[in-house]
Formats: sequence, C-alpha cells, structure tokens
Amino acid sequence: MGQQEKVSTSLAGAVSEGISASLAAVDAELDRRYPGDPGTRQPVHTVYVPGNVFDADTVRSWGDQALAALDEHAPDAASFAAVLGLTDDLAEDVYSRVRAKLEREPIEDLRVDFEDGYAGQDEDRDAARAARLISEAYANSTAAPYMGIRMKCMESAVRDRGIRTTDVFLTGLLEHGGLPDGLVLTLPKVTYPEQVSAFVRLLEAFEKAHGLDAGRLGFEIQIETSQSILATDGTAAVARMIGAAEGRATGLHYGTFDYSACLGVSAAYQASDHPAADHAKAIMQVAAAGTGVRVSDGSTNVLPVGSKEHVHEAWRLHYGLTRRALSRAYYQGWDMHPGHIPTRYAAVFAFYREGYEAAAKRLSAYANHAGGDVMDEPATAKALSSYLLRGIDCGALDTAEVDALTGMTRAALDRFAAPRRGDLTASAE
Repeated sequence: MGQQEKVSTSLAGAVSEGISASLAAVDAELDRRYPGDPGTRQPVHTVYVPGNVFDADTVRSWGDQALAALDEHAPDAASFAAVLGLTDDLAEDVYSRVRAKLEREPIEDLRVDFEDGYAGQDEDRDAARAARLISEAYANSTAAPYMGIRMKCMESAVRDRGIRTTDVFLTGLLEHGGLPDGLVLTLPKVTYPEQVSAFVRLLEAFEKAHGLDAGRLGFEIQIETSQSILATDGTAAVARMIGAAEGRATGLHYGTFDYSACLGVSAAYQASDHPAADHAKAIMQVAAAGTGVRVSDGSTNVLPVGSKEHVHEAWRLHYGLTRRALSRAYYQGWDMHPGHIPTRYAAVFAFYREGYEAAAKRLSAYANHAGGDVMDEPATAKALSSYLLRGIDCGALDTAEVDALTGMTRAALDRFAAPRRGDLTASAE
C-alpha cells in the first residue's frame, strides 16, 4: 500500500457555511430561472391550418396528401434519394420510415390558426368548433400528439378579439371533456415583455374561473418583431419575455416572414437562412438555454406543387433548410403545406440515422469509463443522450437498436439527458 497522505486544512467550517449562506439566494434564483430541459418530447415540426379550414380529417388528410406527393414525384427509395442526395446506405431506410410515419403519425404538432392565416367570417363559431374537434380527436385517438391554437396578438387593434378567441377555445375544451395533455397555445407578434405579462394574467384569470391548478396553461412566444430581439435600451427583450411568462413559456418560435419584413428584407430574400434570421435565432437560443423553453425555426413559403421539376426543387430547398436547422440545434420548425412533410421527416430521419451509431458508442464508452478516441465530458454525454432520445421519439430510431449499442434502458438515457443540477455523472442501468 502507498503512503497515506496527511490532509490538512486552514479554514474553519464556518467559512464554508458563510459562503453558502451568502449564495443561498443565487442558488434559488438558478433553480427558478434555469431548471433545464423538461425532458418531454419536442415535436419536430408545427403545422398550422387556418381556423376556417381545420376539420376533423385534417391530420389524416395531410398525411394522405403527403403520401400522394411521394407516389407521384418519388415513388421509390431510389428516386427520393436522387432528389435529396441521400446516400445509398440511408436511402431505403429513410424512405420506408418516412412512408410509415406518414401513415401512422403524419403531423406531430398542429396549430389551428386565428391570426395571419385566418380568413373566416365567424371567429367565435370557428374557435368553438376547433375546441370540439380537438377534444373529439384526443378522445378517439386521431389527434396529433400536440394540438392547439394561435390566437391574435396583444396589440390594441386585435387584443379583445384574441382574448375572446382564447376564452371561447379553452372554455370549449372544458365543455368537451377537459384540457388535453398535448394542448399548446401560441401568442404571436410579441414586442414588449408587458404583452407576455398580460397574457399570463389572462390565463391566470381563466384558471381561477374554472378551479384549475395554477400554471396549468402554458404558451409559446412567437418572435416576429425586431423589438422582441433588441429592446430600445439595447438589451435582449426576448430574455425578459421568458421571465415575464413566470414559468409558463414553453417555446420561442421564429416567424420567418414577419421578422424579415420588419427589418426591411425584400420578399425574394426572406428565408430562414438569411443572416438576419441567424442573428435572431442565435439570440433566442442563448436566451432560452437552460430555462426549459425550446426554440423552433420558422418555415419556407416555397411550396412543392406543380411540375415534377418544381416539386423536386422545393423539396431540395426544404430538406436543406431543415438539415441546416438541425445542425444548429433548432430541432423544430414550421411546415406550411402537406408536400413539406415528406422532406421534413426525411431530413430529420437522415440526421439521426447517420449519426446514431457513433453517438451510442460514445455514450456507452463514457458511461462505462471505457475510454476511446474522443474524450467526452458530462455535458457532452447529456447532448449524446438527448440526440438519441429525440431520434427515438420521432421514429427515426428504434428503442431496441439504441439499447443494443448503448446497453442502456430508456430511463438511463433520460437521466443522462436531464440530470439534476450539479449531477452530470449518471450511470447506466
């Protein structure tokens, strides 16, 4: 045995106790403001459908239209791969998984729109109908995992209408069985944190009126104005908006076209890969980091319709934008047309399938202290497990194949992905 080292200290225990006491308020503030990712599933996209168009068969209809687009413009794996540039080893797997997804779960997140996309004449009726149809969809298992509405914003010209539509919709849900677990509300065109606070007060009033648990209703904040990124005093307004939501904010969604227009970007250059878009999303990402609020990319308005050549061109554009977003850790985006769904899932599935083996082996080596050719840290282990879990949740990966490579249960992956504060050394079961 080696020589036992003598351990000596110079400070009394009271010093450590005093420092801890002085930082107690900071510790509490860290826990409150930065609870970490909630560990729940994040949809890979949001589809929005105008409130006057939404119907009971919307989810299935979008899936059928997407499958029809594949049948017409890429009827097999080879033709689809040729359009998108998929490698031979991914082509068949991705194509078959895309078709299976379109048959099983074509939409992961659907927003019935009562803002820019709405063209109805009776918003009360359409909001009540949306509540009934969404309730029925959850009851008969035909709903998307996440569903809700985008109401009008808190600006004075449309504020009362937005408040009323929110009330009609939520009241309708309660009348038809209650608030579904997958309920999502989206507040658009937020410019000042005070507008977020006002929406919080609205939701608080609704909860109290119906005896609901405080905080039951959360919402996404749609970032569509320059003022939401940079306030008049030069600070990041979006960070203050997260605070103003008082724990109710679930997401920050980038609005490609409103934000671009706000900055004076001409229509031909309004896209999610414009430098102005990258700047806004980078600030959103930093503001949301650690808060449990997730960031979503916007959409493209180039629709895959018309000739085969145009459809293929639009598919390549959408696929490329989606892959670009994924590499920047924007794991969600908005889709505007059924023809976008095949390339959404193709991009997502290719992203996870081409990297899952390496990620699984690195995570396994880290968990088992086996070493390897990459020296990973606890934070990287968190990222690796989150990557694998996202792939499983969307259908890109199978639980069995991830288990086989990592030797971990889903519960073990969850612990790595969402460790307790100060505990980034979870072990595999």
